[in-house]
Amino acid sequence: MDNLKLFWEVPLVLVLHNNDETIRFSTFDIERNRIFFLSSHNLIYTSDLSSFHENGVWSRKASLPADAVTIDIEPGDSVTSFDYLMEKVALLLGTSNGLLLLHNVDDGSHAMQVVGQLDGGVNAVSLSPDGELTAITTGLAQLLVMTHDWDVLYEAPLHDGVPDDCHVSEGNFFPVSWRGDGKYFATMSDVFDSDSMLKRIKVWDRDSGDLLASSEPRNFSGAVLEWMPSGAKVAAVCDGKDENECSSVVFFERNGLERSRFSVDAKVKFLKWNCSSDLLAGVVECKNYDAVRIWCFSNNHWYLKHEIRFLKRDEVRFIWNPTKPLQLICWTLGGQVTVFNFVWITAVMENSVALVVDGSNICVTPLSLSLMPPTMFLFTLKFSSHVRGMAVYCKNSKNRLAVFLSDRSMCIVELPSIETWEELEGKEFNVEASHTELERGSLLHLEWLDSHTLLTVSHYGFSHSNGSFQTSTDGGLRGFHLHEVELECSEDVVPGLLTCSGWEATVSKQHTLEELVIGIASYPANKHTAYIQFSRGEIQEYVSKFGISRGSLVQEQRVFSAPCPWMSLVLVGSAAGLSKPVLFGLDEFGRLHVNGGIVCNNCSSFSFYSNSADQVMSHLILATKQDLLFIVDVADVFNGELDLKYGHFVRINNRRKDENESYINIWERGAKIVGVLHGDKASIILQTTRGNLECVYPRKLVLVSIINALVQKRFKDALLMVRRHRIDFNVIVDYCGWQAFSQSASEFVKQVNNLSYITEFVCSVKNENIMENLYKNYVSVPCPKIPNVMLVGPPKNCPAGNKVSSVLMAVRKALEDHITESPARELCILTTLARSDPPLLEDALKRIKVIREKELSHADDQGRMSYPSAEEALKHLLWLADSDAVYEAALGLYDVNLSAMVALNAQKDPKEFLPFLQVLERMPTQLMQYNIDLKLKRFEKALRHLASAGDCYYDDCMTLVKKNPQLFPLALQLFTGHTEQMQFLEAWGDYLSDEKCFEDAATIYLSCFNLDKAMKSYRAINNWSGVLTVAGLLNMGKEEMLCIAGELCEELQALGKPGEAAKIALEYCGDVNTGVNLLITAREWEEALRVVFMHRRDDLIETVKNASLECASTLTSEYEEGLEKVGKYLARYLAVRQRRLLLAAKLQSEERAASDLEDDAASEASSNFSGMSAYTTGTRKSSAASFSSAVTSKARDARRQKKRGKIRPGSPDEEMALVEHLKGMSLTVEARRELKSLLVSLMMFGECETCRKLQLMGENFQLSQMAAVRLAEDTISNDTINEYAHTLEQYAQKVKTELHNSEAFSWRLRVFLPTSESS
Repeated sequence: MDNLKLFWEVPLVLVLHNNDETIRFSTFDIERNRIFFLSSHNLIYTSDLSSFHENGVWSRKASLPADAVTIDIEPGDSVTSFDYLMEKVALLLGTSNGLLLLHNVDDGSHAMQVVGQLDGGVNAVSLSPDGELTAITTGLAQLLVMTHDWDVLYEAPLHDGVPDDCHVSEGNFFPVSWRGDGKYFATMSDVFDSDSMLKRIKVWDRDSGDLLASSEPRNFSGAVLEWMPSGAKVAAVCDGKDENECSSVVFFERNGLERSRFSVDAKVKFLKWNCSSDLLAGVVECKNYDAVRIWCFSNNHWYLKHEIRFLKRDEVRFIWNPTKPLQLICWTLGGQVTVFNFVWITAVMENSVALVVDGSNICVTPLSLSLMPPTMFLFTLKFSSHVRGMAVYCKNSKNRLAVFLSDRSMCIVELPSIETWEELEGKEFNVEASHTELERGSLLHLEWLDSHTLLTVSHYGFSHSNGSFQTSTDGGLRGFHLHEVELECSEDVVPGLLTCSGWEATVSKQHTLEELVIGIASYPANKHTAYIQFSRGEIQEYVSKFGISRGSLVQEQRVFSAPCPWMSLVLVGSAAGLSKPVLFGLDEFGRLHVNGGIVCNNCSSFSFYSNSADQVMSHLILATKQDLLFIVDVADVFNGELDLKYGHFVRINNRRKDENESYINIWERGAKIVGVLHGDKASIILQTTRGNLECVYPRKLVLVSIINALVQKRFKDALLMVRRHRIDFNVIVDYCGWQAFSQSASEFVKQVNNLSYITEFVCSVKNENIMENLYKNYVSVPCPKIPNVMLVGPPKNCPAGNKVSSVLMAVRKALEDHITESPARELCILTTLARSDPPLLEDALKRIKVIREKELSHADDQGRMSYPSAEEALKHLLWLADSDAVYEAALGLYDVNLSAMVALNAQKDPKEFLPFLQVLERMPTQLMQYNIDLKLKRFEKALRHLASAGDCYYDDCMTLVKKNPQLFPLALQLFTGHTEQMQFLEAWGDYLSDEKCFEDAATIYLSCFNLDKAMKSYRAINNWSGVLTVAGLLNMGKEEMLCIAGELCEELQALGKPGEAAKIALEYCGDVNTGVNLLITAREWEEALRVVFMHRRDDLIETVKNASLECASTLTSEYEEGLEKVGKYLARYLAVRQRRLLLAAKLQSEERAASDLEDDAASEASSNFSGMSAYTTGTRKSSAASFSSAVTSKARDARRQKKRGKIRPGSPDEEMALVEHLKGMSLTVEARRELKSLLVSLMMFGECETCRKLQLMGENFQLSQMAAVRLAEDTISNDTINEYAHTLEQYAQKVKTELHNSEAFSWRLRVFLPTSESS
């Protein structure tokens, strides 16, 4: 659904040397972008096409610059063919006398070379697309094919079966047309086997010259033959006079069979395809004028898209630009050369109405009502002439259409509201031209300023723009002008009907243009204002009162960096909540411009989406040349997040597809955006190259429309969209939090008012925030503020903050308050109970029980109609919940009859449940409840019921509690007797002892005064203080206490706790020797000296001194060895890290080189790198090696855990293992405390030198270790290693400077510190 718009037109006059001179031929030089003309006086004019782009070249006295060269041919001879040979940089001319002339263009001499002479004269010359061959037809109906060296490959007659006495008529033209690939060519020739002069199309093979196919003899009109460059069709013109029909353009296949045709209401003199084969242009001879018409093919229908009228005497001809498929170059006999630049624009307007131009008709299709596939439509508007341009106004419920026709008239149509258009189906409306007293030229652009004002660009003074088809005088208007046209309707507008007549147009303002306009866009929020784009991309503002002004736009919006034929002015929202106008433009190279910058470099089409009624656009929709569809938040365009979110609008080659890609793959190559349905419809209409329409609903737009409806409290519309597009129902709850929805549940239920929809919603609610998980990459919605006081609290028996239960309770309450009682309502309420988390099955069964009781009582038979039957309700509940859970819930109500009813409807086997229920029915109430609770594993209730059954069940209670230890606290509450409590406490302690919880067991034993068991529990956990305390409570004798103390001392030594053992030896055993030796073992040097001096044991002083000296020597050696290890590990780490960085850089360069490859050829280096060692030189050989099962992965992780303490050279984890080893070598708090104690003891013994040496060695080790760790941490997060900055010496100095007064170095003695540190 596209229309062809003329956006750029430059007419220039080629000044001929003689007054009676006319142009006869033209040809094109692709390489140098120039055009050659041959005149009737045998002059060759050469003009550069760049002349048409010079500023002001189309002004009043402008002419087309051209170099003229005269060619010499014999008197009486004339040129019959004219073409350009690119390889020889020469023009090839054929004459009526049979000469083939080669005219050199750029050698300066303009030499003319005769390359051959043919009998009968040269009729037509056609070059193959590759320039290698030349096909020539002669006046004697002979076909010759020659090489570029003028060697004849083959020669063949064009006519079949020509009698000897028959001569070829003079003046016949035998055209030749090549297929785009140059493999075949077609000719048209006469047929002599009938009385009438029929013609036939023949298809020839390029290489062999064999005749491959021929068409049926037809009454072809003239000698029009044109093979489509893509090779699908050969176009010709058939005369329909014999059959009393119009002429037709007929299309043939390569095999000579007719494929299709379309009728033309005039004689077709000339046809030509454009280079992309999507447009067919032809010169048509009408009664009062000649016209250039352009057709396109879509969905098996030929549309007439444009008509340009010329004077008959001008005998207009044209050529397509071979490199630009939408540039048409027309020329007349008198030398006027006009360049027309077209663009394809969507036929779908802002209000989603498609207005497709087809000749003098506009086919109207409201896509918002029905997506009718082309070529179908709802109704048509019939005009008096062919449509050249139009503009639509659709604001404030007004729909107006302004149309400019090829006869220079303007038509206005007022359409009724779209909701009433269904009544117009199949109708055709004739539209009258508007009345005006002023002569208008040819309209180039048309735009509405408001409902009664149009802004147009017109031009005057050229043969095809003069309304009377007469050359205008110099005194009249000439050039381009900007007009403001006021409209007024003399007829009354009838609602629901079209107004097609009675319009009057008056030009109220006129401005002469000094630059060429290529686009106009009206300002949606301000009438009488528009923005005009000129040929170089400059943007100016037009205000009705002031004309064209400069500087109205902010600086960054004033100019596009290139001309943009597709321009849109839209309103976008800002951070302050205000809307502002923004210009978007798409140039011919696929660059999308906005705010003076380029948003996308490969855009093929774009549009906008708005979810509000104020026409503020929220999303930019663009399709790329890679057939990707992007939905872009307009805010992202201005905050610089495009590259981050949308990846430069290209497909990223990655084997592992991202589940949240920012684009949609368009399924058919070349499809483009033709329209967008705004608001709740949230869809994009794409048209394929075949013409079919496809409507897609991007999830991002759908979610935006749903959330917009929710913000506006339109719950029903939101629910319908969720159902239609299969969106998770939780969006309705999560868009601003379930707490806020709970407050709006009543409004939700009242709006939806459909119990089936509400039930579907209830069944879908789950404890998960969909907006933060599933849809987090699609939308980001600011939630409205929620009041602190919740109107709906958490449901009973449900944890606070439970989304499912809270929401369903709110819905349930709303159903009860706002929905009339009915069986459907009751079933919906049961659904809310069954779907709660956890399910409130007991509450549901209670409601069913009430219904059952009403049924049995036969009361209120009229009210019974508002409830379902108990059996129906129960079956509904069983369908929603697990049958076993419902059966257990029924048992939990202690209702045997209800349980039996549930079991029967759940189709349980009576042999399984009936005996059990019968036994329960015969039991006393407390025992029945106890047994049910026991079956349901509700042990607390079971204990309560059994305890209330009497004292005779005390032993059973004890057994139940022992089997379920969590009941001990409850048992202590239920049984308040002293004896009973002591028994339960002792049993509880025994249980804790069996579970190895000796600390708790000892406490329980103490509470029930069982001291023996308490001491055993303390003894089991080596709590020597607890053991000795309990021994004191037992009043044990001295010998017995000494024995226990000795045993505890030995046990603590065996457990590696010499310090605690020393305490027992000194305090309870009185053994000083053993105590001091244990303190030495524990390295508590100061404490050992204190004990020695306290007991005045001079004999032990030497022992302590020798042990401290030996320990100092050992530590000094360990620190020296540690220094060596730190240096070794650090050097190894730096080497491994450097090599890994080099490998990473290499792999990244390989990935960048392979980023443009297809997915199946892309490198997997990045994914494999994480598991490589520093010595890996390539990726893994097999893709199977890249993936492993979960079991294998877990086993590998377990092995790594076991080997974590080892450093394996060359392993992937070597770097981290080295760092962990360096960290593990640090001095612990206990080691620093012991070291300081040893230093103080050595000072007490007078071993100053030993003390100094030990402190210096320990300090150096600690500094080196901390420096190495910091260096490793700094380099592991960087991509480079500096050989001069990343050294151990540099970092050791930093650590010494920064941390010399920190807690880590507090163990040092100040007396041995340097002067700078001690101060």
